[in-house]
Amino acid sequence: MRIKEGPGEMAGEGSTMDKAGTGMACASPGPLLMLWLLVLAAPWLGGSVPVNPDPSLRHERVGIVGGCNVPARRYPWQVSLRFHGMGSGQWQHICGGSLIHPQWVLTAAHCVELEGLEAATLRVQVGQLRLYNHDQLCNVTEIIRHPNFNMSWYGWDSADIALLKLEAPLTLSEDVNLVSLPSPSLIVPPGMLCWVTGWGDIADHTPLPPPYHLQEVEVPIVGNRECNCHYQTILERDDEVIKQDMLCAGSEGHDSCQMDSGGPLVCRWKCTWIQVGVVSWGYGCGYNNLPGVYARVTSYVSWIHQHVPLSPGP
Repeated sequence: MRIKEGPGEMAGEGSTMDKAGTGMACASPGPLLMLWLLVLAAPWLGGSVPVNPDPSLRHERVGIVGGCNVPARRYPWQVSLRFHGMGSGQWQHICGGSLIHPQWVLTAAHCVELEGLEAATLRVQVGQLRLYNHDQLCNVTEIIRHPNFNMSWYGWDSADIALLKLEAPLTLSEDVNLVSLPSPSLIVPPGMLCWVTGWGDIADHTPLPPPYHLQEVEVPIVGNRECNCHYQTILERDDEVIKQDMLCAGSEGHDSCQMDSGGPLVCRWKCTWIQVGVVSWGYGCGYNNLPGVYARVTSYVSWIHQHVPLSPGP
């Protein structure tokens, strides 16, 4: 989910302390911007999502925002969450997610927040680089949203995280595998370079074109205090916008965007890929001093393991 409208120049440099707070001096906000929410562009909201590519279309661009095509088997935990579109009659991509167990997917709560949404209305695609290329969809049998999830006018207040249980455990391979979760005590320092992946827009209002190849982009971690200052300014707020359970990452021209929601932010840690964030919300895509906002996975590892077995078995 992203807030529309482009920001003006942002003044002031923030601290890189990785701690949410409002103690630093932020630039005075300008005139109130006309904001509105771009809620998940899902079929049930009448939004547009990529459909099966026309074989005659050969135009190919790189995407996420500022990203590149992902080589085969680099992110075997990446999944596509699908919803059956009434108009198109097909299972359309609405969000990303990550495989954290052979039978469990981690995604964003706002991807599955529609009241009354049933697990049977969702599907998950694994091991795919190009959307709709020989789909083999997995049934979902259970949706578990974090109980503290709620939304506000500018984004998600907190706990934008959810779990999906698949009908049966998957057979792991080089194309389909698990991402590691961090320990709750892991500290992700500002400035660390991490990677976010997805099939989302390549810029505001610009969908990823055919053949819908999975994208990756390297993004720097931004400290919560600095990130909070920037969002306080653009949203004209003086309370805490970036909560302790959120993580910011991105730079001008390098960001996640609409339809990347629920996807993983991963960092290379001691030769292992660790998922530190879940794509959640932001203001526009790729703007200067307005990084993407992620659910901080370290805040929810204990909750995840209340539902997901620690062992690889189902």
